[in-house]
Amino acid sequence: MEENKELTVLEGTVDSVVFRNEENGYTVLRLTVGEGEPVTVVGCMPGAAPGEGLSVQGSWGRHASYGEQFKAEIVERRVPVGEKAILEYLSSGAVKGVGSSTARRLVEEFGADTFTVLEEHPEYLTRIKGITRKRALQIGDAFRLQMGMRLLLAFLGEHGLPLQLGMPLYRRYGNQALDVLQDNPYLLVDEELGVSFSTADQLALDLGTAGEDPQRVEAGLLFELRHNLMNGHTFLPARKLAWATGQLLGLEDGLPLTEALDALTERGEIVRETVAGEDACYLAQMQEAEAYVAFRLTEFCQRELLPPEGLTGIIDRIEAAQGIQYAPQQREAVGMAAWRQVMLLTGGPGTGKTTCLRGVLALFDHLGLETALCAPTGRAAKRLSEACGTEAATIHRLLETQFDQHTGELVFAHGEDEPLAVDAVIVDETSMVDIPLMRALLAALRGDCRLILVGDPDQLPSVGPGNLLSDLLRSGQVPTVRLTEIFRQAAQSAIVMNAHLVDRGEVPDLRNQYRDFFFLRRRDPLRTAETVVELVRTRLPEKMGIPEDQIQVLSPTRRHQSGTFSLNQMLQAALNPPEEGKGERRFGSYLFRTGDRVMQVRNNYDLMWKESGGLGAGMGVFNGDIGRITEIDPRGDRITVDFDGRVVEYAPDMLGELEPAYAMTVHKAQGSEYRAVVLAVCDGAPLLLTRGVLYTAITRAKELFILVGDEEKVVQMVRNDRQQRRYSGLRARLAAAEAGPPVQSP
Repeated sequence: MEENKELTVLEGTVDSVVFRNEENGYTVLRLTVGEGEPVTVVGCMPGAAPGEGLSVQGSWGRHASYGEQFKAEIVERRVPVGEKAILEYLSSGAVKGVGSSTARRLVEEFGADTFTVLEEHPEYLTRIKGITRKRALQIGDAFRLQMGMRLLLAFLGEHGLPLQLGMPLYRRYGNQALDVLQDNPYLLVDEELGVSFSTADQLALDLGTAGEDPQRVEAGLLFELRHNLMNGHTFLPARKLAWATGQLLGLEDGLPLTEALDALTERGEIVRETVAGEDACYLAQMQEAEAYVAFRLTEFCQRELLPPEGLTGIIDRIEAAQGIQYAPQQREAVGMAAWRQVMLLTGGPGTGKTTCLRGVLALFDHLGLETALCAPTGRAAKRLSEACGTEAATIHRLLETQFDQHTGELVFAHGEDEPLAVDAVIVDETSMVDIPLMRALLAALRGDCRLILVGDPDQLPSVGPGNLLSDLLRSGQVPTVRLTEIFRQAAQSAIVMNAHLVDRGEVPDLRNQYRDFFFLRRRDPLRTAETVVELVRTRLPEKMGIPEDQIQVLSPTRRHQSGTFSLNQMLQAALNPPEEGKGERRFGSYLFRTGDRVMQVRNNYDLMWKESGGLGAGMGVFNGDIGRITEIDPRGDRITVDFDGRVVEYAPDMLGELEPAYAMTVHKAQGSEYRAVVLAVCDGAPLLLTRGVLYTAITRAKELFILVGDEEKVVQMVRNDRQQRRYSGLRARLAAAEAGPPVQSP
C-alpha cells in the first residue's frame, strides 16, 4: 500500500460473488451500498459471501474490460446479524457442507443463535433430521475455519499488513494461524510471505514485545545470517553478527546478544566453530552444506583412476575425428579427465574451453561412460547444449524434484539414497553455483562418478552463498587446467580481445574502429538511456539486422536514470506500448503487459509448467529463467508466461517472483550469451562499477557489444579491481582436510 494515500471507504452488504481464486483469496464481488445499485469490488476477500456486511477501504479505478471497479486494500468483515442475513450467508455455500436447504433448517431451528451453535456446540446440529454427529462436527469445523480466517484478516488489517498474507498463513498453520502469528510475529520474515524484518519487528513491539526480549534478539540474529546469505556469505564472524544485529535492533547492551547467541547455539539453530581463523557463526543447514561439499570433494580429489591403455592414441583419434589439433593445455585437460575423478577446467573467452569439452565428451564416449551435462541456469544449459551438440539441463532439472511424503515439501529426487544413473557429470558456469546447490549435486553422485567443473574465475561469483570456483582454485587441492592461449579466430574478435584487456586492468581503445565493439559517449544519464532505447528499437534492427528479442540491455545498477528499473520502463513503452485489448496488471512498482519480456527472480520448486502445444508437464521455474507474457486474464487473477515452450500461470500474489527483463543487471545476465549486448554505464556506486562487472558484461556478447555512457566511468570500472569479501570456509576446510587425517563424513 502506498504511504499517505487517501483511501475511500465503502460500507455495504455482499450481493453476490462473481469470482474467487481459492488459492490466494482474490475475489470479485458485488457490494450493495445504501439504496443504489451494487458496485464491483475486487481484492483479497477469502470466504466473503452474500449477506455478509463489509467495510472496505481503497480506491476507484476503471478496468479495460469490466468498467468501473473499487480496489479494496483494507477489508473489515461484519458477521451477519439477524435470521435473514444469517440464512443468506449460509445459503451461499460459504461454509463447507451447508447448502441452501440445510441453511434454512439451521436457521429455523436455532434462529439468531445459529452462529453461536455452529462455533461452540456443533453437536446440537444432530437435532435436525438427516445430520449425523460426524457431519455436525465437520460443519462446525468448517464454520470455525471460516471465522478463524475472518479474525486473521481483521488482525492483518488492523496492523496495516497486506491481506494477501491471510491465505498462505492459513495454508501453513490452519485454524491456529492467528495464535501462531500473535505468539511469534517474526515468522512473517519468510521468502514466501515476503514481509520485511522491520515490519515484523514493529508488529512484535506493538504487541508488547520488549526491546531486549530473547525472542526478538534471537530473531534478529537469525535474520542477519539469512540476509547475508544473499550477500554471498556462508557465515558471519561472531563480532560482526553481534554488531549488525545490535544496529538492526537498536541495542547498545551486548549482554542480550551474547545470551541469545548462546541459546541459539545450544539449540543447534546456529553452529559456531573456528574456520579460517574466524569465530564463525553459521546457520546449521549452511554449515552442514559447506562441510559436506568439502568432504565429498576431498574424497574425489584423493582418488585417482586407472587411465585407459593407449590414452595418447585415443586422444589422437579424437583430434582426427573432430578435425582439429589440440594445443598443449587442451591436450592436458582431455588427458586429465581420463585419470582424475574430479578436475577444474578454467579459462577466459576464446581460450578453447568448448573444444576441450567436446574432446572430454568424446573420450568418455570411447570409455563407454554415460555423461550428463548441466549448468546453473536454463540459459547457460541451452548454451552448453548448443556448444557441445548434446542435451544439457539445469542442475535443478538434472536432480529432478518430488514431494516429500513426510513433509509435503518439494525436494530433489536424486540424492544419496537415489543417485544419478550416470558415470560422469560436467558442470558449466561453475562460478554461478552456490554452496547449497553444490551440496545437492554432490549428494546425487555415486562414489565412482567423475566430475568436471568448468568456468571462468574472472566472472562474478554466485548470487547465493559461497565463492565456490574461487575457493576451489585458491585451495590448490583440486586438479586444475587453466587455459590461457587465445586462439587465432577468437583473437580477431574485439569482444574477446577487449575482455582480456579489461581482465588485465587495461582500458580498451574506445575509438569506434571495430566491427563488433563500439563505444557511444554520453555523459548525461537520461541521454544515455534514450540512446539505449534508440539502439534497441531502431538502429540495431534496421541497420544491423538484429531483432530486439536478440538484444539484451545491461546495467551495473538497478537505480538511477540509466539503471534497469528506469530502462525497463522506457524500453517497455518503446517496444510494447499499451493497446486496446492488451492485458495489463500492476504489481508493486511494475506494470506488466501482454507481450512483455520477463524474468523469474527466485527459485520456485512448487510452480507447475506445461509444454506449449504438448502433453508434457513438470514442476519448477528457477531464478534467471526468461519468458514472455502471453496472456493477462481480464479479471486479473492470473498471468500466463511462456518460458521457451514451458507455460506457467502466475496468481496475483506470486507476481513478486517476476521482473521486467528488457534490461537486467550484469549479475542477472551471468551464464547467458546474447547476439548483441548494450551496456549502459553512467551511474552507480563504486561497489557496482568494478572490473569484474565490466568483464562479465562484455563476455555476454556473441556478435556485438555496445557500451553507452561516460568514458570516465568505464575507466573507473577497469581500475576498480575491488572484490567484496565473502565469508566462506570452503577453502580452509579443503586445505585442512588435505593436511590432516582422512576426512570423515559430516
